[in-house]
Amino acid sequence: MLSEEFEDLNLIPNLKSSFDPITKKDIEILILGTLPGDKSIELQEYYGHSRNRFWKVIARITNNETPENYLDKIVLLSTSKIAVWDIAHKAIRKGSLDTAIFQEKPNDINGFIQNHPNLKVIGFNGKKAEALHDKYFERSDKIKYYSLPSTSPANAKFGMDKISEIWLKILK
Repeated sequence: MLSEEFEDLNLIPNLKSSFDPITKKDIEILILGTLPGDKSIELQEYYGHSRNRFWKVIARITNNETPENYLDKIVLLSTSKIAVWDIAHKAIRKGSLDTAIFQEKPNDINGFIQNHPNLKVIGFNGKKAEALHDKYFERSDKIKYYSLPSTSPANAKFGMDKISEIWLKILK
């Protein structure tokens, strides 16, 4: 774990922090990523890299147009009863690859679940998000969990049609 005395001073090289969740009380679906990448941190927006397919996938599976700006992206999530957050509250990561995440400190996922009584589905945006979740948290038998292919530009294995088809199961 990260040293608390240095964590407060932010003196650890490549120490990165997550954002607050995008959520409302009535959400039914939570998408969990790992930690914002460098471009997202620069823009202070979830999935801010122009080649990240997250917003296109969410728009497609909810039968909406891809939002043009961040406020419209938040509205899309809200109207779709989807929340977004990351497993790692803080971690050491050089660059933006999930494979470069070390010494992570998790967010309070259990507290989030308790504060959102309508939550029915948790989708993991990539294998690393799922692995980190399972490292720190037990799965609830009241929630369905889905492993989803990462929307990261580093994941070229899936085209838009296939990734959207797989992601669609979070709505069913």
